[in-house]
Amino acid sequence: QVQLVESGGGLVQAGGSLRLSCAGSGRDTYAMGWFRQAPEKEREFVAAVSRLGYNTYYADSVKGRFTISRDTTKNIKNTVYLQMNNMKPEDTAVYYCAGDPRTFDYWSRADYDYWGQGTQVTVSS
Repeated sequence: QVQLVESGGGLVQAGGSLRLSCAGSGRDTYAMGWFRQAPEKEREFVAAVSRLGYNTYYADSVKGRFTISRDTTKNIKNTVYLQMNNMKPEDTAVYYCAGDPRTFDYWSRADYDYWGQGTQVTVSS
């Protein structure tokens, strides 16, 4: 059983930055992703990073503004960060960390069985 805990959400003005963190449990290293859900909208893919951190994937809406990365500190296996820059009001959502997808379709919500509790991100105009 994998447990994921997010942190770092909050309120920021348009053009500002936030960094989200997600710490995952488990002995093995696994790919991890970020999704977000705005009110009355479907949960959508934001970014993902492969198991060893060599490959990253982004939704078109965040490319060039958001960066996902893995913590490479020794003995830390499943901690990822989402650095969000030049934020826009449309980035407002609850952000969820997801871990250990069943296939390489990291952008697919259905591929993940393990989810964090979510952290609210609000961008004011």
